[in-house]
Amino acid sequence: MSPRDLMGAALRGLSANKLRSLLTVLGVSIGVGAVIVLVAVGNGSGKAVQARLEAMGTNLLTVSTTGGGGGFQRGQAGPANQQYSLTLDDASALADKRLAPDVSSVAPVMTSSGTTATNGDTSYTVSQIIGTTPSYMPATNTPVGIGESFTQEDVDTSQRVILLGQTTATELFTRPASAVGQTIKLGAVDFVVRGVLASKDSTGFNDPNATAIVPINTLRATQAGYGALSQIVVQAANEDRVDTAQAEVTQLLTARHQVPADQTSPFRITNSAQILQTSQDTAATFTALLATVAAISLLVGGIGVTNIMLVTVTERTREIGIRKALGARRRTILGQFLIEATLLSLIGGAVGVGVALIVSRFQLAGVQPALVPSSIGLALGVSAAVGLFFGSMPAHRAAGLRPIDALRHE
Repeated sequence: MSPRDLMGAALRGLSANKLRSLLTVLGVSIGVGAVIVLVAVGNGSGKAVQARLEAMGTNLLTVSTTGGGGGFQRGQAGPANQQYSLTLDDASALADKRLAPDVSSVAPVMTSSGTTATNGDTSYTVSQIIGTTPSYMPATNTPVGIGESFTQEDVDTSQRVILLGQTTATELFTRPASAVGQTIKLGAVDFVVRGVLASKDSTGFNDPNATAIVPINTLRATQAGYGALSQIVVQAANEDRVDTAQAEVTQLLTARHQVPADQTSPFRITNSAQILQTSQDTAATFTALLATVAAISLLVGGIGVTNIMLVTVTERTREIGIRKALGARRRTILGQFLIEATLLSLIGGAVGVGVALIVSRFQLAGVQPALVPSSIGLALGVSAAVGLFFGSMPAHRAAGLRPIDALRHE
């Protein structure tokens, strides 16, 4: 038989049991679609994190202490922790060009969580309150979208002004634009809304817009229990001087806090380039894990192909005997059943790709999937390989039947 005749015979064999063939195709398509979509979700998550980190710049350093401290934590700092806790004086020293010439700007940071903001009868629990200085906004790429930022004078005079994140402003005022100039309560303290921050894209379950930013001295004056800083955000003069700036920060803090030479540094200094590399490695691992889980679905679909083809061979045993008695060669029978199994897998793969292309247009778990073209080709190739591999056993079984035994089959 010619290849065209074999293809026609295979199509007639599949169309003889349409429902069974459809269910087999469905099993393969679910596996292929799952592989493509889950790889796209992992890739999209990694790209979103990478975009946010790159937007902040690769010349950013974040200084914190390994022993904790900072923020609204009463009674937790022992003598050792107090000795190495970050202070406003540390931030001032880091901003001194004579002591740290490769540092461009410095922003001390204090944080609080779970504080309730109130506007009349409307209240909202803000995920994070940040106390800082004006340099924090440009350093961390947190621009003000509506209104204006507070000034260094506001910090020095402890003015009760506040910048609201998009989610916070929407929850309190419905229309963020109407928030500017209004007075809200943060806890029991009145604050005047100076501006609303530009919206930030979410990369997970935490909403980056459910925040509020106030002058650091205001936070210290209005919230009891604040002492050490949560962290200090440092911006190097440029990307080429990040390592030099990091060395200057380490040396300066070590000297100010009199850290013994034989002691591990109590200060953790991370730069955005390191965080970016770590996030990329994590995203790659996450994507590989998702692809492995999805591949199990494709394996299950392949087992379904084997099962269906075994049933098909059993049902068509007499037909195989008649064809062999009429002179059909072993390779002809083998080729027909391999083509049938491969067609089931390829059709299922094509359907799975189509579904994956549609699903990937929508956000999943807050992540916009980013299709990986190679995953589409790989999924189709694997689906064809699944058909050949899992269809080979039933095909060999059919080709190996003796005509006399096949003709006796009822």
